Amino acid sequence: MVLTRLLLGALAFAGAAFAQSSSSYTDPENGFVFQGYADPVHNVTYGLVFPPLATSGANSTEFIGEIVAPIGAEWVGIALGGAMSGDLLLVAWPYNNNIVFSSRYTTGYVLPTAYAGPTLTTLPSSHVNSTHWKWVFRCQNCTTWTGGGINLGSGGALAWAWSSHAVDDPSDPQSTFAEHDDFGFFGEDFSSAHNPNYQSYLSGSAGSTTTSASTTATPTSTTTSATPTVTATPYDYIIVGAGPGGIIMADRLSEAGKKVLLLERGGPSTGETGGTYTAPWANGTSLTKFDIPGLFESMFSDTNPWYWCKDITVFAGCLLGGGTSINGALYWLPTDWDFATGIGWPASWGNHQPYTSKLSARLPSTDHPSTDGKRYLEQTATVVSQLLNGQGYRNVTINSDTNSKDHVYGNSAFDFIGGKRGGPVATYLQTALPRSNFVYKDYTMVSNVIRNGAQITGVQTNNTALGPNGVVPLTANGRVILSSGSFGSARILFQSGIGPSDMISIVESNPTAAANLPPASQYINLPVGENVSDNPSINLVFTHPSIDAYDNWADVWSNPRPADAAQYLKDQSGVFAGASPKLNFWRSYTGSDGKQRYMQGTARPGAASVNTTFPYNASNIFTITSYLSWGITSRGRVGIDAALRASPIVNPWFQDPVDKAVLVTALKDIVSNINTVPGMVMITPDNTTTIDAYVNAYDPATMDSNHWVGSCTMGANSSVAVVDQNTKVFGTNNLFVVDASIIPGLPTGNPHGVIMSMAEQAAAKVLALAGGP
Repeated sequence: MVLTRLLLGALAFAGAAFAQSSSSYTDPENGFVFQGYADPVHNVTYGLVFPPLATSGANSTEFIGEIVAPIGAEWVGIALGGAMSGDLLLVAWPYNNNIVFSSRYTTGYVLPTAYAGPTLTTLPSSHVNSTHWKWVFRCQNCTTWTGGGINLGSGGALAWAWSSHAVDDPSDPQSTFAEHDDFGFFGEDFSSAHNPNYQSYLSGSAGSTTTSASTTATPTSTTTSATPTVTATPYDYIIVGAGPGGIIMADRLSEAGKKVLLLERGGPSTGETGGTYTAPWANGTSLTKFDIPGLFESMFSDTNPWYWCKDITVFAGCLLGGGTSINGALYWLPTDWDFATGIGWPASWGNHQPYTSKLSARLPSTDHPSTDGKRYLEQTATVVSQLLNGQGYRNVTINSDTNSKDHVYGNSAFDFIGGKRGGPVATYLQTALPRSNFVYKDYTMVSNVIRNGAQITGVQTNNTALGPNGVVPLTANGRVILSSGSFGSARILFQSGIGPSDMISIVESNPTAAANLPPASQYINLPVGENVSDNPSINLVFTHPSIDAYDNWADVWSNPRPADAAQYLKDQSGVFAGASPKLNFWRSYTGSDGKQRYMQGTARPGAASVNTTFPYNASNIFTITSYLSWGITSRGRVGIDAALRASPIVNPWFQDPVDKAVLVTALKDIVSNINTVPGMVMITPDNTTTIDAYVNAYDPATMDSNHWVGSCTMGANSSVAVVDQNTKVFGTNNLFVVDASIIPGLPTGNPHGVIMSMAEQAAAKVLALAGGP
């Protein structure tokens, strides 16, 4: 298996120091006194001890180190400088009751390879048992390396990495493996790590001289005087989350001259951003999984889907670009009623067109994404258009006729550019990056905002290079903007003492998170997590002899059709220049409650699942997915559990039976004239199941469209909403939310375009608001 994802992708923090600092501790099993650090999250201890400093001549170039880790740590790495690039790296893991290890080096954010020079020797007190593994080792010729080294008489920064995913070949010290699950830094006081018993340690003895520093089994986080401190840089705007809302806000605010910090908990995505997760057939190119549109379906079948957030129980992207880097990129410019008061928007948001025009100027749509101008794999669109023509639909260019959304269909439109994924990463981010007043940091997770009552003073992060204890401050009139999505932004508010009492109580029960809460007297009771909406979606599966199901997209990652792969690599044309959706359609319905609702349909070759008694040709299957969108009345709720995982706690689908009745009617309408299309057969549901019974039995877990909106909804006051018409959180002076969570009601189509238009308008409103930097 070839590693196609960057390893240990930290930024260069050499020379920085951290609030997480080393202290002296004694290993009770061998009596060795180490200077080290115990990570409280993963319970891994890192320790080093050096020979005494030379009184004359050169110092020794070796040390003894140890890593003590729970058995669930599949591999652990340590960088002897403050970065994973350009520093000597040591990586170890347990295998067959032994420790496998290697020294490695890299100059970029790719898999580090073997590094000649160091000599590593495992010492006798190393072991593996049912709960832990411990590697005690001698590292010779390890205090200097290409481009760096350890200052034995002072302090410095070390970096660590941890993974719960096994390496590809645990018997091979040079095995490849995927990106770490977590990483961090600590300050190491090298000047206090020298011990006169060093030679005794090499022979397995603790020696006769004791040290008064400590007799504890693990180090503490006490700061030592030799460890330098971090000087934090304040910012006018700290934006949390580099999804569509965060990137557009960062670009527009930095364009206005504001000092902006954009924080992303994940890492690179496209090749342009440093991403390296490349399909085997695209090796040697900069085209990653997130660049190539035709790899969209493989997002859900990857054996190591590291790009999904592990602490959110629905699909959410934890990488640069957020959802725009992993979605199907269907891109609908908003209708006029997508920002109407009828679905909850304040009247001040109704004039969306200037902002939508700014968006479309920066990021145009295309319904023919291949660079040769042709459309590929269009048989599904041809068949479904025949079906819809018989129902009175008309063919339109969807984004040229945005307000036509009743009995219309058209070729699917995307925000691909030049046959590759476009979106805000390829556009807005690229104009922000060169600005001296803009700073971007990835692999930086924000747990909560720091506040004094209504005033936000900064954010708490896991990145101690940005400030003492990971706290990043604001300037005097600075502002924080949460753009972490409907689940992420809600969780940050909960952990900041903002939201319903039951959610804050869960935070209070978590010792780590509780320590960052403000006093209870400063809690702000807002309906965070309420008013959540998502499109209920139902799949109908068909066959037709003209359809090419494209092998149900099963081999596009590892073994695609050679001619199509070659064509795409040549000039980004052909099948792989587009995603799987091929045609979209809309119809308006009025429910029994007199309210208008819209149905959106999406047709694509292949099928996620087939349940039928009919014999069928798998090469001819295709799917029509029907979504209920604008006007939907059902609402759910999102929250957190004891582990602070974000998840739906009340499903938002079909809470109102009228929503369900409208969608069932829409499904029946779609297939009402199927007999007029020769060769078209519906196989799921088949003739043994009615549409009504099929929907009644539909698994709610597969009804999720991942179009979550509303958890931090915008509205008139704090009893019904979380943010006001300027996107400011009620009860605060300088905290804002700009992402899908503030959208009060589902738009007519996939929310991708509406979110970006909303962000353009939000940037203008925030900049115009008095009292800012």
